[in-house]
Amino acid sequence: MTGFYLDWNATAPLRPQARVAMLAAMDHVGNPSSIHAFGRRARRFVEDAREQVAELVGVNPADITFTGGGTEANNQALALAAAHGRRILVGATEHASVLEAAPGAVRVPVDGDGLIDRAALVRLLAADPTPALVSIQAVNSETGVVQPMVELATLVHDQGGWLHSDAVQAVGRLPVDMGDWGADLLTLSAHKIGGPQGVGALVAHPGIPLAPLLKGGGQERRMRAGTENVAGIAGFGAAAAAALAGLDEYAGLTRLRDRLETAVRERHPPVLIPGAGAPRVANTSCIVLPGAPANGQLMAFDLARVAVSAGSACSSGKVKSSHVLMAMGLGEDLAGCAIRVSLGWDSTGEEVDRFLESWSRIAARVPR
Repeated sequence: MTGFYLDWNATAPLRPQARVAMLAAMDHVGNPSSIHAFGRRARRFVEDAREQVAELVGVNPADITFTGGGTEANNQALALAAAHGRRILVGATEHASVLEAAPGAVRVPVDGDGLIDRAALVRLLAADPTPALVSIQAVNSETGVVQPMVELATLVHDQGGWLHSDAVQAVGRLPVDMGDWGADLLTLSAHKIGGPQGVGALVAHPGIPLAPLLKGGGQERRMRAGTENVAGIAGFGAAAAAALAGLDEYAGLTRLRDRLETAVRERHPPVLIPGAGAPRVANTSCIVLPGAPANGQLMAFDLARVAVSAGSACSSGKVKSSHVLMAMGLGEDLAGCAIRVSLGWDSTGEEVDRFLESWSRIAARVPR
């Protein structure tokens, strides 16, 4: 398909390394739970991938539980609260798979740049003696804002809490070491780093008593029932290895992102870049064009064969005001005028230029 793809936070293209690994696994028959040679070969694909994913986040392979994606991993992590009598605190800008999995959770506010309000977090932790499970997204999918995970882990642990982090948008974009962060649980997703869709992982510190969300089999050390998606897991492992090797290259996207943001500010000064005052990953820009509703912008970009998005792709087919931006203090009208541009390892200056051409035509129709 031809066009200009600038929606990498929604999903990344399948890496060549992942395709090769998946084809090799699909060419082999065998259930990884079987003890014969065919089963042992299938098991080898799974365990090799487990080692590759573990290396990506600095843990032991035994800490990795493969899941059907990031959403499932988030749900499994949050289900631990009920199993162990813990209350749940979540960041106000979390992904829907966290917010909707724990609808009764206390929401921790963020500041105008999208960073967790640390003083509020401390107050909320201290307000109730019941230990908490706290879920905070390491990198926001809409703004690219990076949370200070080491500091947040210290605050949570000082109050006897567990820290879960949805790291789906962090891995492959910045170095992630679960031990250095101090996180107790991490969520990962293959397709955000160039692996296949429908595969993820929940990473658990050895001291966390993980419990299965899906029951009915002994797979994944009885932590996730159901025959493993061998080909998908093999692709996840290959993508993880490639993402780790390409971290420096990914950081180089800062130049393209900054050129894009400088241009939109110069061409239409009323534009807003939420989160620009905070640390961000190199590939993500959230652009608010006051007076231009996001749904109209998306249609115009699509006609120009430029793929961008408005918020998370998990709100499939729906364009509505971003809860992330409203939590950061933007009104509903402004939050409804935001689009997200996200770059990837082979994004080019030509793609940024094509975006700017299309965006400038849209902005020219907006009264100043």
